[in-house]
Amino acid sequence: MRVHIIGAGVAGLTAALAFAERGCEVELTERETGPGLGCSRFAGGMLAPWCEAEASEEIILTLGRESLKFWFETVPGVEIKGTLVVASSRDRPELDRFARRATGYERAGAERIAALEPDLAGRFEEALYFPGEGHLEPRKALDSLARRLAACQNVTIRFGAESLSSRADWTVDCRGLAARGALPDLRGVKGEMLVLATREVSLSRPVRLLHPRFPIYIVPRGDGRFMAGATMIENEEAGRITARSMLELLGAAYALHPAFAEAEVVETGCGVRPAFPDNLPKIRCQGRTLYINGLYRHGFLAAPALARRAVQYALEGAYFPEVMDAYHGKRRSA
Repeated sequence: MRVHIIGAGVAGLTAALAFAERGCEVELTERETGPGLGCSRFAGGMLAPWCEAEASEEIILTLGRESLKFWFETVPGVEIKGTLVVASSRDRPELDRFARRATGYERAGAERIAALEPDLAGRFEEALYFPGEGHLEPRKALDSLARRLAACQNVTIRFGAESLSSRADWTVDCRGLAARGALPDLRGVKGEMLVLATREVSLSRPVRLLHPRFPIYIVPRGDGRFMAGATMIENEEAGRITARSMLELLGAAYALHPAFAEAEVVETGCGVRPAFPDNLPKIRCQGRTLYINGLYRHGFLAAPALARRAVQYALEGAYFPEVMDAYHGKRRSA
Protein backbone atom coordinates (compact mmCIF):
# COMPACT_ATOMS: atom_id res chain seq x y z
CA MET A 1 0.00 0.00 0.00
CA ARG A 2 1.41 3.39 -1.01
CA VAL A 3 0.31 6.31 1.15
CA HIS A 4 1.00 10.00 0.64
CA ILE A 5 0.77 12.21 3.74
CA ILE A 6 0.50 15.98 3.22
CA GLY A 7 1.61 18.11 6.15
CA ALA A 8 4.21 17.52 8.87
CA GLY A 9 2.42 18.94 11.87
CA VAL A 10 1.30 16.73 14.71
CA ALA A 11 -1.50 15.19 12.62
CA GLY A 12 0.70 14.43 9.62
CA LEU A 13 3.62 13.03 11.60
CA THR A 14 1.49 10.71 13.70
CA ALA A 15 -0.42 9.55 10.62
CA ALA A 16 2.82 8.86 8.76
CA LEU A 17 4.14 6.81 11.66
CA ALA A 18 0.89 4.85 12.01
CA PHE A 19 0.87 3.88 8.31
CA ALA A 20 4.62 3.14 8.29
CA GLU A 21 4.30 0.80 11.27
CA ARG A 22 1.69 -1.17 9.31
CA GLY A 23 4.21 -1.75 6.52
CA CYS A 24 2.94 0.86 4.05
CA GLU A 25 5.22 2.74 1.71
CA VAL A 26 4.86 6.29 3.01
CA GLU A 27 5.73 9.56 1.33
CA LEU A 28 5.44 12.62 3.60
CA THR A 29 5.52 16.07 1.98
CA GLU A 30 5.59 19.40 3.79
CA ARG A 31 5.78 22.87 2.24
CA GLU A 32 7.77 24.23 5.20
CA THR A 33 11.47 23.49 5.65
CA GLY A 34 11.03 21.24 8.68
CA PRO A 35 8.49 19.46 10.87
CA GLY A 36 6.02 21.22 13.13
CA LEU A 37 6.44 24.75 11.81
CA GLY A 38 2.71 25.49 11.64
CA CYS A 39 0.32 25.91 14.56
CA SER A 40 1.68 22.73 16.20
CA ARG A 41 4.76 24.79 17.07
CA PHE A 42 2.79 26.96 19.47
CA ALA A 43 0.89 24.20 21.27
CA GLY A 44 0.91 23.94 25.03
CA GLY A 45 1.72 20.24 24.97
CA MET A 46 -0.70 19.39 27.77
CA LEU A 47 -1.91 15.81 27.67
CA ALA A 48 -4.98 16.53 29.75
CA PRO A 49 -8.00 14.52 28.60
CA TRP A 50 -9.84 14.71 31.94
CA CYS A 51 -9.37 18.47 32.24
CA GLU A 52 -10.49 18.99 28.66
CA ALA A 53 -13.69 17.07 29.40
CA GLU A 54 -14.81 20.19 31.29
CA ALA A 55 -15.44 22.04 28.04
CA SER A 56 -15.53 19.27 25.42
CA GLU A 57 -17.56 16.30 24.26
CA GLU A 58 -16.93 12.74 25.47
CA ILE A 59 -14.99 11.91 22.29
CA ILE A 60 -12.14 14.21 23.36
CA LEU A 61 -11.72 12.21 26.57
CA THR A 62 -11.73 8.95 24.58
CA LEU A 63 -9.19 10.16 22.01
CA GLY A 64 -7.10 11.86 24.67
CA ARG A 65 -6.68 8.83 26.88
CA GLU A 66 -5.54 6.78 23.89
CA SER A 67 -3.15 9.50 22.72
CA LEU A 68 -1.66 9.97 26.19
CA LYS A 69 -0.57 6.33 26.13
CA PHE A 70 0.90 6.79 22.64
CA TRP A 71 3.03 9.78 23.62
CA PHE A 72 4.30 8.15 26.80
CA GLU A 73 5.37 5.04 24.91
CA THR A 74 6.68 6.73 21.75
CA VAL A 75 8.65 9.89 22.50
CA PRO A 76 11.13 10.67 25.29
CA GLY A 77 10.57 13.40 27.83
CA VAL A 78 6.86 12.93 28.47
CA GLU A 79 6.06 13.78 32.08
CA ILE A 80 3.10 12.14 33.83
CA LYS A 81 2.84 14.35 36.88
CA GLY A 82 -0.76 15.42 36.61
CA THR A 83 -2.42 18.81 36.23
CA LEU A 84 -3.29 21.28 38.98
CA VAL A 85 -6.33 23.55 38.54
CA VAL A 86 -6.54 26.53 40.89
CA ALA A 87 -8.60 29.69 41.35
CA SER A 88 -8.42 32.71 43.61
CA SER A 89 -10.81 32.91 46.57
CA ARG A 90 -13.12 35.32 44.75
CA ASP A 91 -13.23 32.97 41.74
CA ARG A 92 -14.13 29.90 43.80
CA PRO A 93 -17.39 29.48 41.80
CA GLU A 94 -15.24 28.90 38.70
CA LEU A 95 -13.48 26.02 40.44
CA ASP A 96 -16.80 24.50 41.49
CA ARG A 97 -18.17 24.86 37.95
CA PHE A 98 -15.04 23.19 36.54
CA ALA A 99 -15.39 20.33 39.03
CA ARG A 100 -19.00 19.70 38.03
CA ARG A 101 -18.07 19.24 34.39
CA ALA A 102 -14.69 17.48 34.65
CA THR A 103 -13.76 13.96 35.72
CA GLY A 104 -10.68 12.14 36.99
CA TYR A 105 -9.68 14.63 39.68
CA GLU A 106 -9.02 14.75 43.41
CA ARG A 107 -9.86 17.70 45.63
CA ALA A 108 -6.73 19.26 47.10
CA GLY A 109 -6.59 21.61 50.08
CA ALA A 110 -3.87 24.12 50.92
CA GLU A 111 -1.53 21.50 52.41
CA ARG A 112 -1.81 19.20 49.39
CA ILE A 113 -1.25 22.14 47.02
CA ALA A 114 1.92 23.03 48.93
CA ALA A 115 3.11 19.41 48.77
CA LEU A 116 2.52 19.21 45.01
CA GLU A 117 3.86 22.67 44.16
CA PRO A 118 5.83 24.22 47.04
CA ASP A 119 6.11 27.58 45.27
CA LEU A 120 2.31 27.90 45.36
CA ALA A 121 2.16 27.32 49.14
CA GLY A 122 -0.22 29.74 50.83
CA ARG A 123 -1.49 31.18 47.56
CA PHE A 124 -4.60 29.03 47.02
CA GLU A 125 -6.99 27.40 49.45
CA GLU A 126 -8.32 24.68 47.19
CA ALA A 127 -7.48 23.03 43.88
CA LEU A 128 -8.43 20.16 41.63
CA TYR A 129 -5.62 17.67 41.00
CA PHE A 130 -5.78 15.40 37.92
CA PRO A 131 -3.08 12.78 38.71
CA GLY A 132 -3.23 10.81 35.45
CA GLU A 133 -2.43 13.66 33.09
CA GLY A 134 0.87 14.59 31.51
CA HIS A 135 2.71 17.12 29.39
CA LEU A 136 5.45 17.28 26.79
CA GLU A 137 7.51 19.84 24.91
CA PRO A 138 5.79 19.99 21.50
CA ARG A 139 8.79 20.94 19.38
CA LYS A 140 10.98 18.24 20.87
CA ALA A 141 8.20 15.67 20.46
CA LEU A 142 7.66 16.56 16.79
CA ASP A 143 11.41 16.47 16.09
CA SER A 144 11.54 13.04 17.75
CA LEU A 145 8.73 11.75 15.50
CA ALA A 146 10.44 13.17 12.40
CA ARG A 147 13.72 11.45 13.30
CA ARG A 148 11.93 8.18 13.89
CA LEU A 149 10.24 8.43 10.49
CA ALA A 150 13.52 9.32 8.79
CA ALA A 151 15.01 6.10 10.14
CA CYS A 152 12.27 3.98 8.54
CA GLN A 153 13.26 2.39 5.23
CA ASN A 154 9.67 2.56 3.97
CA VAL A 155 9.33 6.32 4.56
CA THR A 156 10.37 9.20 2.29
CA ILE A 157 10.19 12.74 3.69
CA ARG A 158 10.24 15.80 1.44
CA PHE A 159 10.38 19.22 3.07
CA GLY A 160 9.85 22.36 1.02
CA ALA A 161 7.57 20.41 -1.33
CA GLU A 162 3.88 20.65 -2.17
CA SER A 163 3.57 18.25 -5.11
CA LEU A 164 1.06 15.43 -4.88
CA SER A 165 2.14 11.84 -5.32
CA SER A 166 0.58 10.19 -8.37
CA ARG A 167 1.64 6.75 -7.14
CA ALA A 168 -0.35 6.76 -3.92
CA ASP A 169 -3.16 4.35 -3.19
CA TRP A 170 -4.31 6.73 -0.45
CA THR A 171 -3.64 10.40 0.21
CA VAL A 172 -3.95 11.65 3.78
CA ASP A 173 -4.37 15.41 3.91
CA CYS A 174 -3.25 16.93 7.23
CA ARG A 175 -2.79 20.55 6.15
CA GLY A 176 -5.06 22.16 8.71
CA LEU A 177 -6.66 25.39 7.56
CA ALA A 178 -4.87 25.15 4.19
CA ALA A 179 -7.30 22.33 3.29
CA ARG A 180 -10.33 24.61 3.44
CA GLY A 181 -10.75 24.42 -0.32
CA ALA A 182 -11.85 20.82 0.15
CA LEU A 183 -13.39 21.34 3.61
CA PRO A 184 -15.36 24.59 3.33
CA ASP A 185 -16.81 24.40 6.85
CA LEU A 186 -13.37 24.79 8.43
CA ARG A 187 -12.64 28.04 10.24
CA GLY A 188 -9.56 29.44 11.93
CA VAL A 189 -9.25 30.11 15.67
CA LYS A 190 -6.26 32.20 16.68
CA GLY A 191 -4.24 31.09 19.68
CA GLU A 192 -1.54 33.25 21.28
CA MET A 193 1.16 32.31 23.76
CA LEU A 194 4.20 33.56 25.65
CA VAL A 195 7.35 31.86 26.88
CA LEU A 196 8.60 33.32 30.16
CA ALA A 197 11.98 32.71 31.78
CA THR A 198 12.58 33.02 35.52
CA ARG A 199 14.52 31.22 38.24
CA GLU A 200 12.19 32.59 40.91
CA VAL A 201 9.39 30.10 40.22
CA SER A 202 9.52 26.31 40.05
CA LEU A 203 6.61 24.17 38.86
CA SER A 204 6.58 20.41 38.27
CA ARG A 205 3.38 20.16 36.24
CA PRO A 206 0.95 22.30 34.22
CA VAL A 207 -1.13 24.65 36.35
CA ARG A 208 -4.43 26.08 35.15
CA LEU A 209 -5.63 29.30 36.74
CA LEU A 210 -9.37 29.76 36.35
CA HIS A 211 -10.78 33.21 35.77
CA PRO A 212 -14.17 34.32 34.39
CA ARG A 213 -12.59 36.41 31.60
CA PHE A 214 -9.11 35.05 30.88
CA PRO A 215 -8.27 31.59 32.22
CA ILE A 216 -4.64 30.67 31.67
CA TYR A 217 -2.38 27.66 31.84
CA ILE A 218 1.31 27.65 32.70
CA VAL A 219 3.34 24.69 31.43
CA PRO A 220 6.91 24.12 32.68
CA ARG A 221 9.38 23.69 29.84
CA GLY A 222 12.51 23.10 31.88
CA ASP A 223 15.56 25.30 32.43
CA GLY A 224 13.48 27.98 34.11
CA ARG A 225 11.13 28.46 31.17
CA PHE A 226 7.35 28.41 31.17
CA MET A 227 4.81 28.51 28.38
CA ALA A 228 1.83 30.73 29.20
CA GLY A 229 -1.26 30.36 27.06
CA ALA A 230 -3.48 30.56 25.39
CA THR A 231 -6.07 32.80 23.88
CA MET A 232 -8.89 31.58 21.66
CA ILE A 233 -9.91 34.32 19.24
CA GLU A 234 -12.26 33.89 16.29
CA ASN A 235 -9.71 35.36 13.90
CA GLU A 236 -7.86 33.78 10.98
CA GLU A 237 -4.97 36.26 10.80
CA ALA A 238 -1.90 34.74 12.39
CA GLY A 239 0.31 37.83 12.51
CA ARG A 240 1.65 38.60 15.96
CA ILE A 241 0.28 38.53 19.47
CA THR A 242 -1.88 41.53 20.34
CA ALA A 243 -1.10 43.95 23.17
CA ARG A 244 -4.39 43.06 24.87
CA SER A 245 -3.61 39.34 24.83
CA MET A 246 -0.11 39.93 26.15
CA LEU A 247 -1.47 42.01 29.01
CA GLU A 248 -4.04 39.36 29.88
CA LEU A 249 -1.55 36.50 29.77
CA LEU A 250 1.02 38.40 31.82
CA GLY A 251 -1.61 39.55 34.31
CA ALA A 252 -2.86 36.02 34.79
CA ALA A 253 0.69 34.70 35.21
CA TYR A 254 1.29 37.36 37.85
CA ALA A 255 -1.93 36.30 39.60
CA LEU A 256 -0.62 32.74 39.75
CA HIS A 257 2.68 33.88 41.25
CA PRO A 258 3.96 37.49 41.64
CA ALA A 259 7.51 36.44 40.72
CA PHE A 260 6.37 36.18 37.10
CA ALA A 261 6.35 40.01 37.09
CA GLU A 262 10.15 39.90 36.90
CA ALA A 263 10.32 37.11 34.31
CA GLU A 264 11.80 37.72 30.89
CA VAL A 265 9.51 37.36 27.90
CA VAL A 266 11.74 35.22 25.68
CA GLU A 267 9.20 34.35 23.00
CA THR A 268 5.77 35.32 21.78
CA GLY A 269 3.83 33.45 19.17
CA CYS A 270 0.47 32.76 17.65
CA GLY A 271 -1.00 30.20 15.31
CA VAL A 272 -4.36 29.67 13.65
CA ARG A 273 -5.96 26.38 14.66
CA PRO A 274 -8.34 24.65 12.26
CA ALA A 275 -11.81 24.00 13.66
CA PHE A 276 -15.12 22.66 12.44
CA PRO A 277 -18.38 24.29 13.63
CA ASP A 278 -18.68 21.89 16.58
CA ASN A 279 -14.96 22.22 17.51
CA LEU A 280 -14.50 18.44 17.23
CA PRO A 281 -11.84 16.67 15.14
CA LYS A 282 -12.88 14.59 12.15
CA ILE A 283 -11.68 12.16 9.52
CA ARG A 284 -13.39 12.77 6.20
CA CYS A 285 -13.09 10.72 3.04
CA GLN A 286 -13.37 12.09 -0.49
CA GLY A 287 -12.52 9.43 -3.05
CA ARG A 288 -9.08 8.08 -2.15
CA THR A 289 -8.20 11.04 0.06
CA LEU A 290 -8.61 11.07 3.82
CA TYR A 291 -8.69 14.41 5.61
CA ILE A 292 -7.61 14.52 9.25
CA ASN A 293 -8.59 17.96 10.38
CA GLY A 294 -10.45 20.21 12.80
CA LEU A 295 -8.18 19.42 15.74
CA TYR A 296 -8.88 22.88 17.24
CA ARG A 297 -7.09 23.08 20.62
CA HIS A 298 -6.70 19.30 20.87
CA GLY A 299 -3.88 18.60 18.40
CA PHE A 300 -1.52 16.57 20.59
CA LEU A 301 -4.44 15.19 22.55
CA ALA A 302 -6.26 13.76 19.53
CA ALA A 303 -3.83 13.26 16.64
CA PRO A 304 -2.37 9.82 17.51
CA ALA A 305 -5.82 8.33 18.11
CA LEU A 306 -7.14 9.80 14.85
CA ALA A 307 -4.11 8.41 13.01
CA ARG A 308 -4.89 4.89 14.23
CA ARG A 309 -8.47 5.20 13.04
CA ALA A 310 -7.38 6.50 9.64
CA VAL A 311 -5.09 3.49 9.21
CA GLN A 312 -7.82 1.03 10.14
CA TYR A 313 -10.24 2.71 7.74
CA ALA A 314 -7.79 2.61 4.82
CA LEU A 315 -6.33 -0.85 5.41
CA GLU A 316 -9.18 -2.78 7.05
CA GLY A 317 -12.35 -0.98 6.01
CA ALA A 318 -13.18 -0.09 9.61
CA TYR A 319 -15.56 2.79 10.21
CA PHE A 320 -15.58 5.10 13.24
CA PRO A 321 -18.82 7.09 13.32
CA GLU A 322 -17.69 9.22 16.26
CA VAL A 323 -15.15 11.00 14.03
CA MET A 324 -16.31 10.19 10.49
CA ASP A 325 -19.46 12.27 10.14
CA ALA A 326 -19.13 12.71 6.36
CA TYR A 327 -18.82 9.01 5.63
CA HIS A 328 -19.93 7.63 2.27
CA GLY A 329 -19.72 4.05 1.09
CA LYS A 330 -20.05 0.65 2.66
CA ARG A 331 -17.80 -0.08 5.63
CA ARG A 332 -18.16 -2.29 8.64
CA SER A 333 -18.39 -0.78 12.13
CA ALA A 334 -15.40 -0.90 14.46
